[in-house]
Amino acid sequence: MDEKALYAAWKAEEDAAHIHGWDFSHIHGRYEEENNLPWDYEAVVRSHLSPQKRILDFDTGGGEFLLSLHHPHAMTAATEGYPPNVTLCERTLRPLGIDFRPCDDASRVPFADASFDLILNRHGDFCAAELHRLLRPGGLFITEQVGSENDRDLVERVLPGTPKPFPQQTLAVQRAAFEAAGFSVLRGEEVFRPIVFTDVGAFVWFARIIEWEFPGFSVDSCFDRLLAMQRQLEQEGRIEGTIHRFLLVAQRKSA
Repeated sequence: MDEKALYAAWKAEEDAAHIHGWDFSHIHGRYEEENNLPWDYEAVVRSHLSPQKRILDFDTGGGEFLLSLHHPHAMTAATEGYPPNVTLCERTLRPLGIDFRPCDDASRVPFADASFDLILNRHGDFCAAELHRLLRPGGLFITEQVGSENDRDLVERVLPGTPKPFPQQTLAVQRAAFEAAGFSVLRGEEVFRPIVFTDVGAFVWFARIIEWEFPGFSVDSCFDRLLAMQRQLEQEGRIEGTIHRFLLVAQRKSA
């Protein structure tokens, strides 16, 4: 294990840690996650789509998933709050006729009351009361969420004692919140699954991108802990952590 060479390689990954949309192709083949969830988010969404429904994709990222649905553009809206992705969406979604509006506050979404039949949200922020305002009676909210325990074992390896960024993100807590806000929960599932890295450099890139889970992470501050991960990798061929996901489908009550 050449520590100088590893340091240089990991610093290069740190410097390369920028993202547009939600594109993890930089580390494809060097890590795996979400390949064995018990649900298929896209299939769940498509099962509730029909051309006459007006839909909103909240926190759309770069709009990649939304565009893959091929929903009529005139019946489609989207929001995003991350500035680089806002620029991307303004360039790609608006010319298609999709009603894109910047928004970084899930409790204050810039659309009128009862604007939508279906609101989608994958790994984004949300507010049950605001969703109730935005949906028409009988409308659906479909979300796949990152849970509060996501990557915690990996966080502890490099930044022990770091507080959870979103401790309220569990199915039980959110089910109760939606029911209190006037929804019926039609479907709720929660799972813990592995995330595997076969390259510590890929983990460095990942930790810099997911900065809300790994606040203050850097190669310099965590170098000794990264070396310990490298030793494990050389002995076992992998570094494994745990992801936490839940699926929620909630319907706004008619009355």
